[in-house]
Amino acid sequence: MYKHIAPEIWDNYELIDSGNGEKLERFGSQVLARPEPQALWDKKLNPQEWQQKANAYFIKKKGSHEKENEWGEWKLKPKTLEQWTINYKLGDSNLKFRLGLTNFKHVGIFPEQASNWNFIYSTIKKQYQPNYSVLNLFAYTGGASLAAKAAGATVTHVDSVKQVVNWARENMEHSNLSDIRWIVDDVVKFVNREVRRGNKYNAIILDPPAYGRGTNGEKWILEENILDLLKQCQELLLNNNGFVLLNLYSMGFSPTIAENLVNSVFNVKSIESGELCVIDSFGRQLPLGIFSRAII
Repeated sequence: MYKHIAPEIWDNYELIDSGNGEKLERFGSQVLARPEPQALWDKKLNPQEWQQKANAYFIKKKGSHEKENEWGEWKLKPKTLEQWTINYKLGDSNLKFRLGLTNFKHVGIFPEQASNWNFIYSTIKKQYQPNYSVLNLFAYTGGASLAAKAAGATVTHVDSVKQVVNWARENMEHSNLSDIRWIVDDVVKFVNREVRRGNKYNAIILDPPAYGRGTNGEKWILEENILDLLKQCQELLLNNNGFVLLNLYSMGFSPTIAENLVNSVFNVKSIESGELCVIDSFGRQLPLGIFSRAII
């Protein structure tokens, strides 16, 4: 049976309500209302309560829906911050993330990923040896990179978008960490070069989008490209005392698919797969992604 994994309670995040295609969340001092296509049930709070609580409300632009991205703009109440920071306690480290309101509804962090950060941190601590190396692919603003670095690993962070790599670097500095290796590149091309170079890693983290573009317009389609990429990643693994973490947001994928992909490519000692969820204040689980975590 697959697990529904919710992040441990942390003071800086709360899912207040969800439903009717939206979610109402508190990130530190700011409460945001934004689209959530998986929230198909009715809201518990009425529209007036949502408007009263929300510092900012995301309004989708008509005709802006492209694949799984939603574009639009934020409607802000007076004195609402457009950038601010929140903290996440992980072992002896205090991770700090700079958040911001983007025109594609994201804020720079995915709270459900806290479950994966906990796994990354605790697994590296258990497996740790000198020069323990982690490769984080499609790494976005770096939550997983920070978790690995906080556990003592040597970290290589790869994303094709320079702005989000710079954002991740800010998060590293805010968190009083250092020496993450930053790579702005198409993930598939970078992995292929690493294979040719003969480089190896103890652990690999992948968080691919359903659709994407590389630094030179390279097209990424999850269903068409993920298996070949995983096979290339297998050549980069030391294949003992490590792990693979595959995280997927595509609504067309299930935990079974993710687990089968990982099992078919890697020499797996143990594996767990499931949904990443957060629980709203009324006790309802909102699924926000799937994962497969394998000890290699």
